[in-house]
Amino acid sequence: MLTSSSAMPAGISLRPATVGDQPFLATLYRSARPDLQFIDGEPEFVETVIAQQYAVHAQGTGEEYPNAMHFVIEKTQAAVGALVVDFGHNEVRVIYIAFIVAARGFGYGKAVLRGVQQAASQVQCPVVVVVWHNNPGAKRIYLELGFQVEESELMADRMVWYPGKPSLP
Repeated sequence: MLTSSSAMPAGISLRPATVGDQPFLATLYRSARPDLQFIDGEPEFVETVIAQQYAVHAQGTGEEYPNAMHFVIEKTQAAVGALVVDFGHNEVRVIYIAFIVAARGFGYGKAVLRGVQQAASQVQCPVVVVVWHNNPGAKRIYLELGFQVEESELMADRMVWYPGKPSLP
């Protein structure tokens, strides 16, 4: 379902993440959190904070979404991103999606999210995502895919896409 590459651009695929992917996933997390680079402190301190934030991210995802599926996104069999998605009882939740800097801006994220939308359509569940206000590019992509802001908090928006509602091409 999600690992099918039929809806993906040439060379993009998903595979389940393994323990051997941890170094890549930690490096990817670091690149997806440029805000942490601006912490005022010695480089060792900043690296410690980044490592702690990654550990909290991984542990929190596991505790809150124990059945979430963790994927590595590949371009011609080279790891370029990650996707964590939870198929719950009433919704499909995109918990995390990120790409290495060199793979951003090519439409890979849209393609992966369209795959999630197709899978959600098969089970007739909405797709839910939380988008931080400091990430307007991500919000723009979700809006282009037909997501709607359903809740807006101080730091983030909860966005939802419903099956049967057309998304923009």
